Formats: sequence, structure tokens, C-alpha cells
Amino acid sequence: MAVTSFPKSEIKILLLENIHPVARDELAAQGFQVECVSSALPEAELAERVRDAHVLGIRSKTRITQKVLDEGKRLLAVGAFCIGTNQIDIAHASKRGVPVFNAPFSNTRSVAELILAEIVMLSRHLGDRVTEVHAGKWRKVAVGSHEVRGQTIGIVGYGHIGSQIGVLAESFGMRVVFHDIVAKLPMGNNRSMPSLDDLLEVSDFVTVHVPETPQTKNMIGPEQLARMKQGSYLLNASRGTVVVIDALAAALKTGHLGGAAIDVYPSEPESNSDGFESPLRGLTNVILTPHIGGSTEEAQEAIGKEVSAALMKFVNQGATTGAVNFPLVELPITRGTHRVLNIHRNVPGVLRDINKIVSDLQANIRAQVLATDPDIGYLIMDLDQDVSRDVKAAIGSLPTSIKTRILF
Repeated sequence: MAVTSFPKSEIKILLLENIHPVARDELAAQGFQVECVSSALPEAELAERVRDAHVLGIRSKTRITQKVLDEGKRLLAVGAFCIGTNQIDIAHASKRGVPVFNAPFSNTRSVAELILAEIVMLSRHLGDRVTEVHAGKWRKVAVGSHEVRGQTIGIVGYGHIGSQIGVLAESFGMRVVFHDIVAKLPMGNNRSMPSLDDLLEVSDFVTVHVPETPQTKNMIGPEQLARMKQGSYLLNASRGTVVVIDALAAALKTGHLGGAAIDVYPSEPESNSDGFESPLRGLTNVILTPHIGGSTEEAQEAIGKEVSAALMKFVNQGATTGAVNFPLVELPITRGTHRVLNIHRNVPGVLRDINKIVSDLQANIRAQVLATDPDIGYLIMDLDQDVSRDVKAAIGSLPTSIKTRILF
């Protein structure tokens, strides 16, 4: 079975924000038209450019709003070449029948290594020493400088990155505790804590690795900072809205915290530029980095491969494995068939109507899978080729159908 509903050379893919060239190469090798843009685009321009695009690839700066999605009449899928998807109107993408794919694994090691490096830097006050020597000052001191061996790291959010940090921290000889709202299997000798407060009270270093949700917004505020040990350290490479920056600055100025490493901020510049402002600037033993947790060549290449592979599998086979907003469906290709893909509103009677169409047209189903979530249903159906186009047209005309494709 060939795998597209029309010639691959007519499928247009728009990649923004300097996505790694490996993604362009992988997609172009499929025969797709690939256009690359080096920056994010404002809403109005993006809405215009997306009108004839079948796939849109972005990173963290591009905002995919309801307006953009509504203009993307041909849009089949969105690839977020990063972990976070909060820059995308996920609910409206589902409503429009557009799955969103991201890269939850590829930058895990890069972020974990950065956190471990920053823990050593904070414990040795290396940021201040480096700044002083660059300024011509020679301050060779040991007071307040410590090894990390034997100290306790508390990991808030024990997902792909958090658990990897736990493994690396143990190899440094650190004690590892973690807290997650979902029960997680500990790695090595990592130990789960029953609550965030319990973790904060025993940790010398607290590192945060949670998604941006209403529950995590401002989760580390004045009360939580006050619970942290005197002289302890806070690290955040997750989302900028998780930590109340003014409260953190106050805790650092009073000396309650011994330092911090912050990679993400509530408000970040749209592009590389001067003029970044933060209450944390200029504070001692504070490491500030410009959202570079996953910014290694290895991570960006891995992300390019991971997301482009998911996009190709969806376009070519209809597989939604890895989508963040869609029922997860994958069905092996059946030889000698045409594949009908139908996205529909999840309301009573849809499957009855589809089965009636199949029965009335005397179509022979060779393979079929249906998955639903509270809002939408996604059906993959492999049919004998003689009536597949009629089945596709009839299913697509149902009032419950959002989007229907046929692969032949």
C-alpha cells in the first residue's frame, strides 16, 4: 500500500525557529516540500503562512492560537520540537482534528547534566569566583564552599528528567529524595517523599522539573521558600511560572537561601537580544541562564529526529503514538488495502453510523481500530480497495466528522 492520500510532493511542511537541519533532511527525504524559517512568526503572519501548510513545526517561541489553527484549513499535524506545548492552544487543535506531537525524551540528558553542573557551581560559589577573576579580582577563599557528596538533593517532579537527575546525583554520592503527584518507581536508592513540604524541609538542593499547569503555577512561593533549609539552594529549569521570582529574590537577599540557578522565567524575550530584566540580576551566588537547559547540539538533533519521525508516521500511516492531545492509535499496514482515517466528535451513535455505511456499501474491513478521549474519536480502518473511496466520502459527510483522509 502506498502511504499518502495524494502525491508526497504536494505535502507542504513549514518549520520555524531554526529547527535542527536533521528534521528538514528527514522530511525532505520522504519527498515532502519543506520550507524553513529561522525565527518565530507573529500571529497574523503565521495565520497567513499556515493556510497552505499540511504540517507545522515550531519550538517554544511560536504561539499557535485559535486564529492560526482556524486558518490552517489543510493542517494535518503540529510538531513541537521541544518538550513543552503550552504555547499551543491544545484544546482547539483537538477540536480542529490536529494532533500535536512533542519530544518528551530527547533533551533529558542535556537538562540533567546542566543541573548537576549547577549544583557543583552553587556549592563552590563558582559563578562569583569566575566573575571576580574576569574583573581582575583575586579572592581565593574556602569559607562557604563545600563538596556535594553527602548532601541531599530534592527533586520536584520525577519524570524523564527528574529520574535521570536522581541517577546522576547518586553517582556524585548525594542522597536523593523526590516528590511527584503520581506514584513513581524510584531509581537506585532514590526515596519518595509524601509531600512537597517534607521534601523542602530536608533538602540541601531543590530542583524543579514539572510541566506548566494551573496546579504548578507559583507552586514555589514565599511559604515554600520559607520551609527550605537555611542556606539551601533552589534550581529551576522547568517552567518560568513555577517559581515566584520576587519571593525568591527576597529569600536570597535575606540570606535564607544560599543561592539559586534559574534557566526559565515568567516572561522571556521573543528573540536573542539585550535588555533582559529580572529581580535576580546582580545577586550573589545566583546562576542565570537564558533557557538553555536542552540547548545542546546532541539534544536538538535528537529532538529533530524524534518529532519528524512522529510526524512522518502520522502523515504516512495515521499513527498518533506520542501525540499529546489525541487518542493514541497505531495499526500495522495491511497489504492490498486502502486506509480510511476519520477524526470525529465523541458523541453517541458515531460508530453505529460508520458501521451502517460499511454495511450498505458492502465494504470488507481487513483491520480496524478505534480510540476515544472525552472529546474526540479516532478511527483507522483498512478496507478492500474497490469501495474505499465511497466509504471515505460517506464517512466524511457525517455531521460528526471533523476530518477524514484516505491513504492508498
